[in-house]
Parts: sequence; C-alpha cells; structure tokens
Amino acid sequence: MMELKALKIRITFSIILIGVSLMLVAVMSDHWAVMSPKVDNYDEPCEVAHFGLWRLCTKKIFVEGNDVISKPCGPLSLPGDVNCSYFKHFTSGENAEILQVTTQKEYSISAAAIAIIGVGFMAMGTVCTLLSFNQKLDYLLKPAGLFYVFSGLCMIISAEVIRQSVHRMIDSKETVWIEYYYSWSFACACSAFVLLFICGIALVLISLPRMPRNPWETCMDAEPEM
Repeated sequence: MMELKALKIRITFSIILIGVSLMLVAVMSDHWAVMSPKVDNYDEPCEVAHFGLWRLCTKKIFVEGNDVISKPCGPLSLPGDVNCSYFKHFTSGENAEILQVTTQKEYSISAAAIAIIGVGFMAMGTVCTLLSFNQKLDYLLKPAGLFYVFSGLCMIISAEVIRQSVHRMIDSKETVWIEYYYSWSFACACSAFVLLFICGIALVLISLPRMPRNPWETCMDAEPEM
C-alpha cells in the first residue's frame, strides 16, 4: 500500500513540475497579450505592442497591401524594430508615455504582485513535497497540496487582472489599439493554473487516511497500511 501511495505522489509531483515550469515561463515572459492599431497609411510603419507583467514592447512593422478598408497592424511575426520599456512598479513619478493610459501601471503592479505571491506558494509547496518523501515528514504532503492550490489560484487571478487591463486599454479613447489577442504567455499561465490546482487537490486527497472498508470499521481502528 505504501508503494502505491508513493507512486501516486511521484506521478502527481511530476505533473506539478510541468505546471511549475509553465508558471515560471509565464511570469518571466512578456507575451501575455498583443495589441494592434488599424492601418490607414501603408507607406508608414505601424506599431504593434505586446506586454507581460514586467515590461511592454512595441514593434514597428510594415503591412503590405493597399486595401481601401483599413486593417489591423500585424502579425507580430513580421520583421521590425523592437523597443521594450520596463514598468516602473515600485517607483513614483509620472507614468511612462508608452503606456498611454494612467491605469495600466496600477493593473500591472497588481498582476505582478499576485504572481510573485503565487511563486512563493509554489516554492513552499515544492519544499514541503520534497520533505514529505521522508516517511517521518509525510504529514507535510497536505500543506504542500494546499500551497499548490493557492499558487494556481494566484496565477488565474493574475491572468484575470491582465485581461481587465487589456480591455481597459482597448476601450480607452486615449489609445490607438483596436484589436487584441492573448498570446502564449497567457496560455502558459492558464495551463499552470489547471495543473497546479488539480494536482494540489490530488496531493491533499492522497494525504488523507485510508477510508474504512466496512461500515463498522472506523478510521481509528482500521488496519494500518503495509
């Protein structure tokens, strides 16, 4: 029975490591969302933007075509000059001109802070899981699962903050962006939430004592696991 439980823990922890990797990729990358303006003049480069938790990048590209009806700038894969600017999360002063809206900095601070808290929960969960492989410290498996659940929730909350930020920028009359889509960093964050949340609950369930096999058998007098 102990071998089966250990196998379940190892399989679950292996899946958690995938979620941890996706979470770190999402936090460190800057392709959460891509925004583009409409193109009216094909003789001049248009500017498409993508951003993450820490910085916003703009890319000047040329759109080929001479359609009468304007179309969005892009795609982002086209060659062009890239200019990135880090968000000044923890400094006072005027907002960066590249953001063009006063609320973007506040959204970015919130999303980054929540993501950092999530990384902290993830680190504590990993430490507790590794220590729980020691039979004398197997009681740490339950808090490890809870830490992973909290970490996943932090990631999905951070993703929601970014989503609200994008909608605010698109709806604002002060910006030139008319279209947007969520990129691979956003997908990594959502995937990390799913893996960490589900596997965290799985660890909690694995850590629970064996249920009695018979109606008259209680958890206290059940046969010990061999």
